[in-house]
Amino acid sequence: MTMTSKFARTSMLAAPLAIVAGMATAGGLAEPVETPAPVVVAPAPVMMGNDWTGFYAGGQLGYGRLDPSVDTDPSEPDGVIYGVHAGYNYDFGSVVLGGEIDYDLTDISFDTPDSDLDGVLRAKAKLGYDAGAFMPYITAGYAQAQTSDDLDDDTDGAFAGLGMSYMMSDSLILGGEVLQHQFEDVADAADVDATTLSLRASFKF
Repeated sequence: MTMTSKFARTSMLAAPLAIVAGMATAGGLAEPVETPAPVVVAPAPVMMGNDWTGFYAGGQLGYGRLDPSVDTDPSEPDGVIYGVHAGYNYDFGSVVLGGEIDYDLTDISFDTPDSDLDGVLRAKAKLGYDAGAFMPYITAGYAQAQTSDDLDDDTDGAFAGLGMSYMMSDSLILGGEVLQHQFEDVADAADVDATTLSLRASFKF
């Protein structure tokens, strides 16, 4: 076989190989498969409840009515009440436990006997439900009625009631409360039931 024949045969074999190599370099025999970009899913927002834990203090303004066991004129003395309070709550998640001291002054007077209800001191236990910005609660505890003139005495008693608090911000709480009190043998003269309704504003620390 001559050199010319060998060169011709080699050229004939090399030409198809070069074409195939060129096609592979240009992208291959098949069209490339495009991989879709990953889709990023944002996590769902987590709803956070309010934290009622902490000290608070504030004031209250409301209305009180007395129901004494002796005849008075008027039969059910009533009037404005106003005062201050301070306490502490601890938020366990859905249950809120708390304690509070409050004191109300009043302008409520008896005509018969001639006496004034000067103030009411309370030591409260509170059990509430954390409903986010709202907290309904029940409360009960010790109360002391301070009277003057014909019924000049400090009389121990008890109370129970319902309340609602609303957290306007991290530091401001608004609310309302209805309490029913019982005092026995006020100045050894009469038993007295008292109902109070008050609006409250507190600053949380």
